[in-house]
Amino acid sequence: MHDDELTAAIREVRERVRARHPEGSLGLDGVIAPDLTPLIHARDAADAKVAAIGTVNPRARGLKNSIIQFLKKAIARALDWHVREQIEFNRAAMQCVQATIEALADNSRALAALVSQHHALREEMHTHLRRVDALAAEAQELKDIRRHWAEWRVGFEERRSASEIHMLRTISELQHAFQHRATILEQNAREMVRQQHTAFGVALERNTVDVQKRLWVDLEEIRGQYEKLIHAELKLIRQKADAGAFASTNPSASGPRGASAPPRIAIDWLRFGEVFRGSQERIREHQKRYVAKFAGASEVLDAGCGRGEFLEAARDAGLRARGIDQSAECVAISKSKGLNAERAELFEYLDALPDASLGGVYCSQVVEHLAPEHLPDLINLLARKMNRGALVAIETPNPECLAIFATHFYLDPTHTRPVPPPLLRFYLEEAGFVNIEVERLAPAVESIPALAELPAGVRETLFGGLDYAIFGRK
Repeated sequence: MHDDELTAAIREVRERVRARHPEGSLGLDGVIAPDLTPLIHARDAADAKVAAIGTVNPRARGLKNSIIQFLKKAIARALDWHVREQIEFNRAAMQCVQATIEALADNSRALAALVSQHHALREEMHTHLRRVDALAAEAQELKDIRRHWAEWRVGFEERRSASEIHMLRTISELQHAFQHRATILEQNAREMVRQQHTAFGVALERNTVDVQKRLWVDLEEIRGQYEKLIHAELKLIRQKADAGAFASTNPSASGPRGASAPPRIAIDWLRFGEVFRGSQERIREHQKRYVAKFAGASEVLDAGCGRGEFLEAARDAGLRARGIDQSAECVAISKSKGLNAERAELFEYLDALPDASLGGVYCSQVVEHLAPEHLPDLINLLARKMNRGALVAIETPNPECLAIFATHFYLDPTHTRPVPPPLLRFYLEEAGFVNIEVERLAPAVESIPALAELPAGVRETLFGGLDYAIFGRK
């Protein structure tokens, strides 16, 4: 019952809204739809009256009211047959009213549709009018163009002629400017090429002069080297000739036994000394440091004087010295220089000397030629023949420097074995020498630059001086 009442109420609200605002009534643009609200109210009042036929008014509770209410309902049921047709008529009338309201609502919607179609037609008409106006404007413009075409053609031809003249003039000016710029660039290029050619010629001439100068310097250097080599060879030949001539005219130069023992190896020992030991001038400069050690001494013996470099330095310093050597050629060369030298065997010569008769002994590059068992005998013999306070100086290859075994020591095939500095010091101490000093000479790094890459400690310990000199006092 409640659902039916709710459905009926919703339907009633919808009908009232549709009646008051039918579809299409809004926006009719001048067409006003009829207001159906009074008609809806009248219909609703009539429906209420129709529904009230045959009902009784409610009363308060109580016995009396209940009896009265019962009687009223009984009377109403008794009269139902009398009012039935009236009720049907009323309902038919209300249905007619409802159909009228719906027809009026449909009429409003039809009016709205007509208005909308009218608007569309009017908009289409406006569009066509605008197109007609545009076509009319275009026609008017074409008419104006046709009317003014002659005037425009004359102006166009004049402007075209002026444009052509301006374009041709511009092209001519651009061509002239391009030709002028090309001429300037060509002149600049020619000037640049000329300057480069001039600079190249100057540089070529300068380089040619430099090359010629370097060539002449190299030629002078080569010439000097060849002259030095030729001079050295001629000097050796001349020394040999002088030695031979001196030996033939001085029989005493051949030694006490009157005959010279040939070298154990048949080679040119003078040339060997020039190649592997050095020139006489360089050796003489080296010997000056030893001559200074013997300052104030007399009767200094050069044991193994060779070509006489130490004797020359001693003579220049005013020091009295003499030398002995087993090589007849070396002795002859020394004597040809006016030096006091004679050919003799070392031990025999020292044995023949009086004891304590020598004021000093210099012995360079000799002890390494002796057999190891003869070296102590030589030291003891020197100690016996030297006077008190006399200086002995011995120079020999340094075996503490490993480089001598790869480069220097075995170049001389007559070397027997190197003598370590501690061993030679021991021999001197045993023979009675004091104030012994060892001085290492000719650092190996000077002749072998690759040694500079080694750590300093290793280089100093294992690759120090190629030679060493030991000094001692009797």
